[in-house]
Amino acid sequence: MREINWALARKQQKLTERARILQQVRAFFIGRGLLEVETPQRIPANAPEQHIDAVAAGAAVLQTSPELAMKRLLAASFPDLFQLCRVWRDGERGTRHLPEFTLLEWYRRDADYATLMADCESLLAHLVPTGRLAWQGTTIDLTPPWPRLSVAEAFRRHASCSVDEALALGRFDMILTLEVEPQLGGGPLFLVDYPAPLAALARLKPGDATVAERCELYLGGLELANGFSELTDPIEQRARFVADEAARRAAGKPPRLLPEPYLDELSNLTTCAGIALGIDRLVMLLTDTPDIAEVVAFTPDQL
Repeated sequence: MREINWALARKQQKLTERARILQQVRAFFIGRGLLEVETPQRIPANAPEQHIDAVAAGAAVLQTSPELAMKRLLAASFPDLFQLCRVWRDGERGTRHLPEFTLLEWYRRDADYATLMADCESLLAHLVPTGRLAWQGTTIDLTPPWPRLSVAEAFRRHASCSVDEALALGRFDMILTLEVEPQLGGGPLFLVDYPAPLAALARLKPGDATVAERCELYLGGLELANGFSELTDPIEQRARFVADEAARRAAGKPPRLLPEPYLDELSNLTTCAGIALGIDRLVMLLTDTPDIAEVVAFTPDQL
């Protein structure tokens, strides 16, 4: 008999905690009346987002998010719903990234991104009843409401240029990552109201068409969740997809199909909001584990 795989065996406690966290997440959403669903993971097309690369699977691709399928369910009169599933994004690897990871997504009817932010506060209160999270030698106070900071104000406070200048230079993501995010602190914070060009599936904010109703949750220095009030105008959505696909091709990326069934059914979708939360990062935070490889059974290089 070969010697036991001790590198794997030492993960048992963390993986046991992970299983408990997943059970609690399910209980939270089921207890609030959301329907759990499963949708296909090998699909003809994802949303053509310029900075997210899908993994090819024969003539199809693996999903980068279950978003389009879940919103088609809403368009077919399903109630509020949630899903825990595997997703794939090519080229992502590091202490906070894996090319295959677990995503939690939920969608609410007759809601906007403010509802999603309140959901996040309630979910963490459910998972951490004491309201205090131990993370890397610090204690994080989870008492709601959590601060909301606009992207424009975050750039004014922490960046070397304005949002408009960063967009014009094509350096928004780099400046956000290198200059803004390190200054957001360890406590929970929502970064809100992203520039309109950076919200491919979000609706524009009433009264201010320069920004979209998009929010990202930061906790313990980790980007944990990304959500928005959903765009439900099929004409505008098609125009955005066509522009995003053109940008992808101009950047030398392989062509992708547009999600035609989604676009065809979008007109049946009424006001709603949806958000994606990274389960692996959530487990990292709740188990005080700084390396994502320690909260999953296997990483690709371990198989």
